[in-house]
Amino acid sequence: MRNAVLTATTLFASLGATVVPAAAAPAPLPVDKMVIDVVAANGSGCPLGTADVTVSPDNKAFTVTYSEFTAQVGVGAKPLDFRKNCQLALNVDVPQGFTYAIARTDYRGFARLEKGASATQSSFYYFQGEGHTHRSRHNFTGPADGDWQRTDTIGITSVSFLPCGEQRYLNVNTELRVNAGWSDKKKTTSFLTMDSTDGNLDTVYHVAWKKC
Repeated sequence: MRNAVLTATTLFASLGATVVPAAAAPAPLPVDKMVIDVVAANGSGCPLGTADVTVSPDNKAFTVTYSEFTAQVGVGAKPLDFRKNCQLALNVDVPQGFTYAIARTDYRGFARLEKGASATQSSFYYFQGEGHTHRSRHNFTGPADGDWQRTDTIGITSVSFLPCGEQRYLNVNTELRVNAGWSDKKKTTSFLTMDSTDGNLDTVYHVAWKKC
């Protein structure tokens, strides 16, 4: 067994990866609570007053709730309803002596896609003034009728921390698209939503903390 462990460690080292000791302690959590305000909300997916942010009591995550974020095609849909987007500018008040990054995101929604239809959910986020960003894209195909969840986990070497002592907005961009494909959009409706009117379809951003 000891030889197997040494072999695995050597392999990781040869690939340029960092071997983390099993006993490595997790990053400390700040005692003071982070506070987040929605400074601006732009886009067809989040009209004024339809996006809200709450912070978890343990400072490990924050949740974005949308109430009018649905893309659709077919009966009852307007020509531009196939694409909905939302850009949020979040002012994050970070506890003194700490900085943070987004380490994982859980996206939730509901999909009702006819056979032949498809949809995508894409997102990216970045700190104001920085080009570094994490982008993700998730595809859906019909037939589908039910809740969906997708998770993006960012490798520790790719996590982008807010520079210590700086106050910058966190910009969060999300887009939904629905394509009717060969479904009959004159008789059916296909849609993809992140609408959280029932309180169960929130987007959760998990936070990694670091001492400055």
